Amino acid sequence: MNNQRTALVVGASGLVGGELLKVLLRDEAYTHVTALVRKPLAVQHPKLTQEVVDFANLSAVAAKITAQDIFCTLGTTIAKAGSQSAFRKVDYDYPLAVAEMALLRGAEQYLIVTAIGADARSAIFYSRTKGEVEHAIEALGYKTFVAFRPSFLAGDRPEMRLGETLGIGVAKFWSFAMIGPLAKYRVIDADVVASAMVLEAKRAVPGRRVIESDAIQALYDQAQR
Repeated sequence: MNNQRTALVVGASGLVGGELLKVLLRDEAYTHVTALVRKPLAVQHPKLTQEVVDFANLSAVAAKITAQDIFCTLGTTIAKAGSQSAFRKVDYDYPLAVAEMALLRGAEQYLIVTAIGADARSAIFYSRTKGEVEHAIEALGYKTFVAFRPSFLAGDRPEMRLGETLGIGVAKFWSFAMIGPLAKYRVIDADVVASAMVLEAKRAVPGRRVIESDAIQALYDQAQR
């Protein structure tokens, strides 16, 4: 495999996406990084191109949706989106549309952040949507497709509310008790998820994989040794 890679990031303004952009720009294996954004980011770098797009009309910029490795960290909440249909557009329609357009232009790998508990058969709308988007993109036939399912994410969220801050604190306090099957429910740092995504992309192992939260942490920890 060519060690020099190109990347496209969808969701670079988010918690994991912002960390992912930092990792990719530092990594010498990537010669060029494109970020699809709704509005310009306060980031400048010689190998970064920002493409301001209307995600509801991605076909208008289809020619720009091209790279070897596609990283998708798009995600919202039903409360923030305002409705289930609006949530589904962000978490299902847009990631799938990018996947389809990029594959037509030669993309080799698609790596996406979904969520712990993603399951296309779930009775919970949120988890079902996350599982459905995994299945839909996998079915496209990428050489490599990897779904990352992190637990509760810790990091610098500008919009974080007091309840979320307290929730992370409580979860971290009890993390020592989360062993065995419960380990995947531990709080995980956004930069850990971002780093693990790039590590996995550089491995470029063909096939379809799901990496649960505890395995994401283990992948990162192993790389630090």
